[in-house]
Amino acid sequence: MKKHTKKTKRLRRHRRITSRIHAFRGAGKPRLVVFRSLKHISCQLIDDEKGITLAFASDKEVKNTKGKKPLEISREVGKLLAEKALKQNIKQGVFDRAGYAYHGKVKEIAEGAREAGLQL
Repeated sequence: MKKHTKKTKRLRRHRRITSRIHAFRGAGKPRLVVFRSLKHISCQLIDDEKGITLAFASDKEVKNTKGKKPLEISREVGKLLAEKALKQNIKQGVFDRAGYAYHGKVKEIAEGAREAGLQL
């Protein structure tokens, strides 16, 4: 019997979510994918038709993190990604939570991106 770890379960959820996104999303909308580790959080906009990353942001790029809470930093990462996307004239996207629960840091990234003007 195969043992399912937390990581394999998340990856299975990620595949299921991504397949639904591909089936229902409109043409020309990139995917905003979130990656979360124990120490860091990052996100990127991916154009699946071309298979390229359009924009990337992580907590390492956010300035003045001293004294900020992790949720505030996550919101700043979302805003940073949205600003990079708007510079490239990308106004819409589809949020891909990558198997993580839409809660906490993952939710803050989405809300930060929406706050900065990206339509998700």
